[in-house]
Amino acid sequence: MRVIESFSPEETYKAGLELGQECVAGEVYCLNGDLGVGKTVFTQGFATGLGIEEPVNSPTFTIVQVYEEGRIPLYHFDVYRIADVSEMDELGYEEYFYGDGVCLVEWGSMIEELLPEETKTITIEKDLGKGFDYRRITITEAGE
Repeated sequence: MRVIESFSPEETYKAGLELGQECVAGEVYCLNGDLGVGKTVFTQGFATGLGIEEPVNSPTFTIVQVYEEGRIPLYHFDVYRIADVSEMDELGYEEYFYGDGVCLVEWGSMIEELLPEETKTITIEKDLGKGFDYRRITITEAGE
């Protein structure tokens, strides 16, 4: 388990960037955190770490956004609005989860039963006692 303390959106972005530089094809990350906690900022940094230069936003209404211009493809999911896991079947999620890119799944706990066993978890939490912009970013390996 790795814990990163961030005191600004820029530091949250940098944490994502560093993880994006480290990740390898075939990895799946479950990105958890309340609304407004910085998941999109983290993801933007992650994409930059992969060499993706186009704008990255949360794919709330499309469920998955594909970015292929980086060193490996990024499959960015936001499953907050899915009503039933069968919607993931319709998307062909296995092609992404077991494909040649890296998956970042926002609200992944909603489809936990579909996530590969090796899925890593990134949890972003606020702690107002440490400041308005403070975020605790915890990265957990599968099985930890």
